[in-house]
Amino acid sequence: MEQKINCAQACTNGCVLGDKCPYIEFREATSKFIAETPLDQILAIAQERLRKKMMEPPK
Repeated sequence: MEQKINCAQACTNGCVLGDKCPYIEFREATSKFIAETPLDQILAIAQERLRKKMMEPPK
């Protein structure tokens, strides 16, 4: 049976389910992205996303 947890709250200091995490493929892809992408590029991506979000109409 798959465990249902709120990852945003339960995993703030790291994944609590380990290999049983239902999002393990995303966790691995994120780790690979962080390891292979220069920090300047990550910051540029974040800055562009913030700029786009600021231009969105209010919800």
